[in-house]
Amino acid sequence: MALLEVQDLVIDIPTASGLLHAVSEVSFSVDRGETLAIVGESGSGKSLTSLAIMDLLPRVAKRRAATLTFDGTDLLSMREPEMRKLRGSRMAMIFQEPMTSLNPAYTIGNQLMEALRCHEDVGAEKARARAVELLERVGIAGAERRLLQYPHQLSGGLRQRVMIAMALMCKPDLIIADEPTTALDVTIQAQILRLLHDLKKEFGMAMILVTHDLGVVARVADKVAVMYAGAIVERGPARAVFKAPSHPYTRGLLNCIPVPGRTAPGTPLGAIRGQLPNLIGRLEGCAFRDRCDFAAPECSGPMRYVPVDAGHDVRCIRAEARKAVA
Repeated sequence: MALLEVQDLVIDIPTASGLLHAVSEVSFSVDRGETLAIVGESGSGKSLTSLAIMDLLPRVAKRRAATLTFDGTDLLSMREPEMRKLRGSRMAMIFQEPMTSLNPAYTIGNQLMEALRCHEDVGAEKARARAVELLERVGIAGAERRLLQYPHQLSGGLRQRVMIAMALMCKPDLIIADEPTTALDVTIQAQILRLLHDLKKEFGMAMILVTHDLGVVARVADKVAVMYAGAIVERGPARAVFKAPSHPYTRGLLNCIPVPGRTAPGTPLGAIRGQLPNLIGRLEGCAFRDRCDFAAPECSGPMRYVPVDAGHDVRCIRAEARKAVA
């Protein structure tokens, strides 16, 4: 049985202009010890999907799903006090921006220790020892001294490492990393990703990595789900998706990445024309068709998943025809 099972997740948000269909019929699963990467451009619904799993959506947002279970427990039927016990202990999240996620009025030590003491019956000394241990484990030198500092006294990379340590305080089974390298320079990005990958293996956790960077995905993911306009348009094992990208959107994302040894200096990178469609009101057919070079009249009809290979499918009715031509 999968650790996390999501079937037909839908998120609707009422707005002054109408109902915004932010996420539409999203389905995926994550096994123990596995990394699922959810990729797509900004506004595709990646972060909302993650927040829906943690039940941290804005109050106006309406969440529903055919199945939303964690280790066999139905998350949809859980009351807030029950969800609060689960959230942070067995399920943890690393948010996009650590400066806004960490409370500027409390020290790093207070925030780390609170995360453990809220869920486990431990004293201050044991919580402090655990905080020091994890700060050292995530590569922060002088951990004892750092516990007394406030978030504004740390660099962006250090704050991100603190967020990772906080997520690990209760040894969760699942960790959701929402754009964990946002606003960090390239060197620090590589360090954070390597750290997450190593910690996941060490602690035996499952991980959902939310990102728009397919280069990141290639290094750490076991499975990939490509999101566009609130829906998953392609999903499968990472190696299979990179070897045979079958949705025009996935191909477009990959074409935007320079390949060392193949992309000549000064060569223009690929680009996806147009912009995301308006998700207010009912969107019929393929949401990508106005930006797709392979669009045809039938793309305005019902969409279905077409199998590409074992465990690899794509939401494109013309995938079989393109595969035959390729």
